[in-house]
This record gives sequence, C-alpha cells and structure tokens, in this order.
Amino acid sequence: MPSATIKIFLVHGDPKRLRTAEISSWTGKAVAGPRTEFEGVVAREESENSGVYFLTGNDPDTGSPAVYIGEAESIRERIKNHIDKDFWNHIVFFTSKDENLTKSHIRYLEGRLIEQAKRAGRSLVKNGQGSGSRLPESDREDMEIYLEKIHQLLPALGVEVLVPTSAKPEVESEQEILYCEIHGLKATGHLTPNGIVVLAGSQAVLDERASAHQYPWVINARMRLKGEGILAAESGFLRFTKDSEFSSPSAAAAVVHGGTANGRTAWKNNSGKTLKDLETV
Repeated sequence: MPSATIKIFLVHGDPKRLRTAEISSWTGKAVAGPRTEFEGVVAREESENSGVYFLTGNDPDTGSPAVYIGEAESIRERIKNHIDKDFWNHIVFFTSKDENLTKSHIRYLEGRLIEQAKRAGRSLVKNGQGSGSRLPESDREDMEIYLEKIHQLLPALGVEVLVPTSAKPEVESEQEILYCEIHGLKATGHLTPNGIVVLAGSQAVLDERASAHQYPWVINARMRLKGEGILAAESGFLRFTKDSEFSSPSAAAAVVHGGTANGRTAWKNNSGKTLKDLETV
C-alpha cells in the first residue's frame, strides 16, 4: 500500500465525536461519528451525495463485533432507515468531492467491501451478499484505487473491519515466529500492530487452571473462541482452527495456558529468547 498523508478534522475538537478525513490528492472524503451524533452526521452536506457506509457495533446475541455495509445514491436518506438497527453505535461513510460516483460504482464498492470484510473475519457482517456490479475495466481500476483509500482511512478513524487478522507481517519485529509452550503443547504466532496473532494449528490446554476462576475474562475468552469454532477440542487438548488475533501477548498466553500468564516471558523465539528479551534495547 502506498504512503499517504491523511488529514483528519475534528469538528468539535474531540477525536471520538464528529470528524472528517481526507487523503491528499484524492477526491474521496470520509465522515465519521458516534450514533449519539447521528443528526450531526446526516446534516453534513456530504451526506447528500452517493457513496458507501459502515455501521459498526456489537451483535446483541453474541457480543461479537458487527458491521453493516451499504451503498446509497443519497447517504442521508438511506442511513435514516437504519435507526431501527440497535447493534450499531458508530457510522462512517465515504463519498466523492467531485460527485463522480455513479450507482454502478457504489454497488461495485459495496460488493467488494462486504467480500473483504467477511474475508478479514474481524466482525460479523450483518449483510447478506452485496449487490455488486459489473464495470468497464477502466472504471473497475478506478474503484480498486478508491477501495485502497478506504482501507487506509478506516483504521485511522478507529474502524478495523477490513484489516485481516492474519495479515502478512510487514516489519522485522512482526516477522519472527514466536512459540508459547505448556505441558508439551505448543502454540505459534507473530506480533501485529494490534497485538499478536496465534496461528491455526496452535495448541492450548483443554481445561482451565483453578486460579483462572479468579480472572473470569480468561474463561470468557476461551468460551467465546470455542463458541466461534476457533478453539476445537481434540484428544487431550484444544486446537486453533484458524488464525486468531489477541490484543496482547499476555491475553494470548492466558488462553493457551488456561489461566493468567505473562506474555512477555511466555512467548519465545526459536532460540529460546523471551519476547521481553527481544524487546530490550
């Protein structure tokens, strides 16, 4: 992905409230805000234009992150129809300053974004299949560039639904494979900008330690991963069925160990050096 200069304007001076975002030399624009400022978001002039939008929050049944991705020729009119959806608490929409996004363009973008969000696996996608649209080759290439800009701006606005949990490591500190072992079981992973990814095939203890009951979040995390099918029981242990990202090495080690653990010492490289030692300058 090419380097970019992002300009974020805080309308009220608060980074959690209404804000706009642009990338230099790009005709697109993003507007974001919490549900509590819905009226302010739809009052923006940009919301009269065509574009794509993201409604993000948590699924009430599972508690997992959730997203709805849509398209509209008038963002303002369409998103008013989503007030009855109670899962979302934040909105981001993308439009174009030169008003060159046609219905075919935004349908194409919606279809690609739904596909990418499902592939990323960070959130439950509340849509069915996106409508999608066939475009001439030149238009399709233009929209792929537009998608690239969305990928750059969304995380800067606090929305990571398109970021793959198993993204290829890009810097040296993320490339080294780390190991977390206990009772002959082994988990492998690598660092990410958000924490650490435990790779598919990794092993974890079958039962929680007695001390885990003092820290219910460990039990809850393992129950959630089992419920999502990410941790599957095998003969005497649990196995990760797919890559899973954790916010910290300690959170990942706790799931592997079945109880709280210091991730800085639990994770080691192939030479036996702990993560703590590797991070010591």
